[in-house]
Amino acid sequence: MRSVYAVFKREVKAYFTLPIAYVMMGGLLFIVGLLYYLSFLWFLGESFESMRNPMRGGDLDISSMVVGATISTIGVISVFALPLLTMRLWAEEKRTGTLELLLTFPLSDSSIVLGKFLAGLAVYGVLLVLSLLYPLLTGVYAHLDVGPILAGYLGTLLLASTLFALGFLCSTWTENQIVACALAWASFLFFWLIGHAADFAGSELATLLNHISFAKHHEHFAKGIVETQDVAFFVLFTVFCLFLTLRSIESTRWRG
Repeated sequence: MRSVYAVFKREVKAYFTLPIAYVMMGGLLFIVGLLYYLSFLWFLGESFESMRNPMRGGDLDISSMVVGATISTIGVISVFALPLLTMRLWAEEKRTGTLELLLTFPLSDSSIVLGKFLAGLAVYGVLLVLSLLYPLLTGVYAHLDVGPILAGYLGTLLLASTLFALGFLCSTWTENQIVACALAWASFLFFWLIGHAADFAGSELATLLNHISFAKHHEHFAKGIVETQDVAFFVLFTVFCLFLTLRSIESTRWRG
């Protein structure tokens, strides 16, 4: 664990030494905050309308209509933002030649992979914690159902770990950060949008496409539903990508 922590500390320091972490976190928090504000204004409008039409009042739920919708938005934004965090992890190491130096250290390949992965996920975790300020502010003025909100954030963290592991793998295939970012974006969008193709496929193929769709699994969490199959999907996909990353790094050591 000491070797994992050493790599973790090195990578976290590298993230916050460069401006990319601050720019990404600030930009995402601004976008999420703006969308949260607009959702809240829309909810207020619906609330005033329900006062004139009491029959509509039973359908209003701020936890799902505002917070749940914002959590879904964070998932979509993560698809576009996380490649900015993953693109440098291995590609930059290859370009500058520090990967060969890193592999000569008395560290196992699994420690290096795990340390880098946890560092990137920790940076994203800080973003999620900061985004909790929005529902906390709402909770001062309205009653929120905590359960669905926690479920939504759990699903978003699991989604982020899967996206990060996949982008992590893409970064090992090239020494160009732009190419690594493009590969990650293409992979993310494929697995995010593949569920929409299920509407045009046969029943068996549609079932398969829904099973591998990131959006379909994250959708359940955003609704406050925690299902074992969704948790298992994200965990297994993450582990599989980390396994492939480890094999890719081992091949680099063997070729070097």
